[in-house]
Amino acid sequence: MKVFYTSAGVASTPDGFAVTLDGKTLKTPGKRPMVLESLPLAEAIADEWQAQQGEIKPASMQLMKLAATAIDRVSTRRAEVIAGTAAYADSDLLCYRAELPDELVALQAGAWQPLLDWATLRFDAPLLVTQGIVAIAQPEASTRALANVVAALDLFDLTAVADLTGLMGSLVLALALWDQKIDGKTAADAALLDEVFQAERWGVDDEAAERLAAIRAEIRDGDRFMVLHRAGREQ
Repeated sequence: MKVFYTSAGVASTPDGFAVTLDGKTLKTPGKRPMVLESLPLAEAIADEWQAQQGEIKPASMQLMKLAATAIDRVSTRRAEVIAGTAAYADSDLLCYRAELPDELVALQAGAWQPLLDWATLRFDAPLLVTQGIVAIAQPEASTRALANVVAALDLFDLTAVADLTGLMGSLVLALALWDQKIDGKTAADAALLDEVFQAERWGVDDEAAERLAAIRAEIRDGDRFMVLHRAGREQ
């Protein structure tokens, strides 16, 4: 789609802050008004639209994508999203460790175990660790505690946490980002630890490098989305 507007901006409304194109409230793909409670987030989404040149490139507007997902999908399927996100506690990436080589075993323990220890203290949700890929059953009290944390998230935080959990394969990593325990780079380094280790050992082709860079960008944008949303709530 060609750029069809001159300027993007933000307008205050009784319901929050509307992202506007040439003064008219932007609509989501589901035809709902793009109205947010956070002014910083609304301004950042307007900046994404203002940065479009010639043709609109949705892939370059991750904040817009997350906000639209919240408004169009998560708002109407909240219970389903909560259940799907919380289910990752049963198979969290951080709980499945390599058996060899020793260097990778040490890297995983150094990067992942402190985050599991944090989840134990922060949410009273200790998770078991195993080597290999055979599934292990996690303590029911722990998975229930993490599910309760997810269920208590507001619409926009839930959307970001759900997206990040699926992207990284780890609910613990997503919640650590939400709680500002770690930043986007640290989360990406932890989520991609295995892939980066293999790439450094055996090399990586251009396609794989682009894929890893895209994942890092999505994690960074998910973190930024939550930070901007929180900034609006705290004003």
